[in-house]
Amino acid sequence: MATMLARVGRFAFRRRVPVVLAWLVILVGAVVAGLSAPAAPPDDFSVPGVESQRAFDLMQQRFPGITADAGAATVVFVAPEGSKVTAEPFKAAVESAVRQLAEGEQVARVGDPFAEGGVSDDGSAAYASVNYTVAASGITADSLQRIDAAAAGAREAGLRVEAGGSAMEGSGGGPGGAAEIIGVSLAALILVITLGSLVAAGLSLLTALLGVAVSMLSILAVSDAFGLSATTGTLALMLGLAVGIDYALFVFSRYREERGRGLPAVEAVSLAVGTAGSAVAFAGLTVVIALAGLTVVGIPMLTKMGLAAVAAVVMAVLIALTLVPAAIGFAPNLVLSRSARREARRTRVAGVSSSDADGSVPGAGAKMTFGTRWARFVLRHPVKVLVLGVALLGALAVPAMWLQLGMPGDESRPTSSTQRRAYDELAKAFGPGFNGPLMIVVDVKGAADPEKAVASIADAVAGRKGVVSVSPPVFNDTKDTAFFDAVPSSSPTDAATKDLVRDLRAARSQLTAGTGASLQVTGTTAVNIDMAQKVQGALLPYLATVVGLAVLLLLVVFRSILVPVKAAVGFLLSVLASIGVVVLVFQDGFAADLLGVAQTGPIMSVVPIFVVGIVFGLAMDYEVFLVSRMREAYVHGEQPRPAIETGFRHSARVVVAAALIMMAVFGGFIGESDQFIKMLGLSLAAAVFLDAFVVRMAIVPAVLALLGHRAWWLPGWLARVLPRVDVEGESLNRNPPSEPPAHLHEPVSAGAP
Repeated sequence: MATMLARVGRFAFRRRVPVVLAWLVILVGAVVAGLSAPAAPPDDFSVPGVESQRAFDLMQQRFPGITADAGAATVVFVAPEGSKVTAEPFKAAVESAVRQLAEGEQVARVGDPFAEGGVSDDGSAAYASVNYTVAASGITADSLQRIDAAAAGAREAGLRVEAGGSAMEGSGGGPGGAAEIIGVSLAALILVITLGSLVAAGLSLLTALLGVAVSMLSILAVSDAFGLSATTGTLALMLGLAVGIDYALFVFSRYREERGRGLPAVEAVSLAVGTAGSAVAFAGLTVVIALAGLTVVGIPMLTKMGLAAVAAVVMAVLIALTLVPAAIGFAPNLVLSRSARREARRTRVAGVSSSDADGSVPGAGAKMTFGTRWARFVLRHPVKVLVLGVALLGALAVPAMWLQLGMPGDESRPTSSTQRRAYDELAKAFGPGFNGPLMIVVDVKGAADPEKAVASIADAVAGRKGVVSVSPPVFNDTKDTAFFDAVPSSSPTDAATKDLVRDLRAARSQLTAGTGASLQVTGTTAVNIDMAQKVQGALLPYLATVVGLAVLLLLVVFRSILVPVKAAVGFLLSVLASIGVVVLVFQDGFAADLLGVAQTGPIMSVVPIFVVGIVFGLAMDYEVFLVSRMREAYVHGEQPRPAIETGFRHSARVVVAAALIMMAVFGGFIGESDQFIKMLGLSLAAAVFLDAFVVRMAIVPAVLALLGHRAWWLPGWLARVLPRVDVEGESLNRNPPSEPPAHLHEPVSAGAP
């Protein structure tokens, strides 16, 4: 593999103009295809195989025109202190607002609070339910402005008016803009500091952004054909930006290192793509495995997000292997820092051999770097470092034991939002369970008297512990199906609500006894509960799948039994610790105000499984890049401990910079108002920090130091079976694809490559 990729790098460098033009043509094609593609479909939050989804499917079959994901809004009218909404002029203002709301083109119906029981017992508040004919993501700005106009009229009469519901999701803004600007700005600063060259930093960012643009526009182009919603690209954007910058950094750093040895530009590019490029290819493959493994969960939305992110990662790998070496060809010396050029000239003048200057053999020629000093510290105290690292991760992982999964709604928004204020007013006036009613769908095809059967079931449900009230049943035209709402006494995210759903389903036979009908429990609250249970049940199989496949891959890369196992165990420690950090902040409220968390509550169901998938891939990035340099030194004849030191001397600075870039990109999303994006940003930033700095930079060298030669042991029979992929570039040393040796020490000049 190293030889093949070295040839790819050499070709891209020498044919840099055609390569860059080819990528520009791809970009133009993606722009045209993306901008001319039909609009992306709405989000698909279906959860196949669970009762709540089966009930929604039945509703769509039996109630023509009803869409499970149709948008809805709840407009809340609150009278001044000591007054009632039923008194004039408040009642007239509410009725006028209801009429205004019903005039919208996308409105299916608006409930009159005075005719449909939408007034609180004390008369302090009333609500109007607005149902739309389209999904929440398809509600136009004109429809939302109609809500604002109706609310403004009621406010003039002295009422407080707030609006919540799925229709208002678009008003809060999504990810984009500020988060990416902050992340990219910090990444640019880190690149400049690490590479010491504005040109190198600029090219790294430019190539990464081009890859993100191509992948995102391509996703947009096929979104209609494959059912990819606008939300699907969120993960692809975050990952594509992060790994695109990191992979470019890996290749740039190796190129600069080879130039520092005195190699001409074309040879340095060839070796960089053959060695660092091999590590990038395998690191990208581990990310792909982890993301593609999301199909195991069985939730279409997660599968689509994972596969879209796979496309972004593959694009980042292709960019790093082709466009990056081509870009270097346009400025082969400007990407080097002044100090690197001076060092290369001193090396040439002094007549130091390339092996000495590279530091492959420990001695006076090896440059003392922070990575070298840190490696020597760990090698002197491997047991202490190992114990402290494991203890830290173990302590942070403890909160993960009381992880509660759910789907926080408007209650998790900041109090400055109208959705949160509407939620609070409804809970205050109608009870905490009003914001999360359960929908009971009754199939009465087998009932002798459908209306009597539904009435009997509604009475039985109303009598269950934890149910405050039930709404009047609504039948379809053929009178073979009905549904009604059951309002719990507890809030949607309360454990008591989950127990109530479980109780109603367990008592199904009692509730329908003698009626000839059957019932199913659904509604947004039930769907969220079912999704949490499905994700929790899929977590272990998913872990086993991605870890098993990645261990096999690392077995091929490192040709070792213990190194892949150690990598997997380290990942498990870091991911559990990062989940513990999220629980501490979002569930327990630690530093919640500092991070802008408005309301604590359960962790969104999909966050842990996303963290597992994404972090595993990123963790293997650092593992492959760092440990491959150690193995490279080991297979070239160094003893285990000096090989660890060599690996750190060449890779520590780059791995640290790559981790900081990842943290900058992910950390920028913590500032978003969307709870899911905020949780994902914090969890990924924490996971990258813990995995890169605690696991890979501390625990890994400590374990390798304690194992010694055993770390690289592989049974003979297995060594014969495993394919040789040569990530370390051993074949390049034996048979380098280069010009005659006399050119190897060509001086580094200011202009020529």
